[in-house]
Amino acid sequence: MKQKANLIAQKLVNLYRQEHVILGGWAVLNPVFVQEATDDVLDVMADLPTGKLLVQHIKNLKSGKTPMDSIDRNLLPYGGAMAESAIATPLSDEQWNELVSAVNQFTPNQQGLENLKKLDVIKKFGDEWLVGIKNILSEHPDLSARWKVVMQTWQAYHLWDMATQIVSQPLTERMRAQIQADMPEYETFLPMFDKPGQELLAKLRSFMNDTKRPRKSGN
Repeated sequence: MKQKANLIAQKLVNLYRQEHVILGGWAVLNPVFVQEATDDVLDVMADLPTGKLLVQHIKNLKSGKTPMDSIDRNLLPYGGAMAESAIATPLSDEQWNELVSAVNQFTPNQQGLENLKKLDVIKKFGDEWLVGIKNILSEHPDLSARWKVVMQTWQAYHLWDMATQIVSQPLTERMRAQIQADMPEYETFLPMFDKPGQELLAKLRSFMNDTKRPRKSGN
């Protein structure tokens, strides 16, 4: 039971830290936090890095103090640095034109992502490029909608890489629990890869449900 609480607590903290790249943001994550954060999970979470902030956020959600599509500014991960990255990264006219052109011409595949990441305007944001550009485009509905396609494409390939690594390794109980926790995302994004994606999704489901497979114990 303790191990399960540990797994759930770590998963929720990871989601909290990654909110800036998750489609739907807090409106999507907050119901997950409320549903999965039982008392034993909250106890474990409080000892994790940034865990105390998330514990308070979940308590605010459960009490109704914080709306289900929001978060108290004082409880933002990284002190709100992710949400404010665009403010500290102004663009010149040339960079803005480069960005607009790239967003309008983006093709939703791996090559499209690679081409995008090579641009100077994208490199300007470093590892925070997804959220940085998202914030820059927030007041431009058409471009913002196109950027969501970029984020969906990035998330799809990220999950493809994760799933490929999982099915190539010996199954552990921890891995099984993680597959189960992440299955909604896999079911959303892997079908974007047509038949190979469906086949990979089937392997993940098999891993999650196969009780006969010899497996190592998760630590």
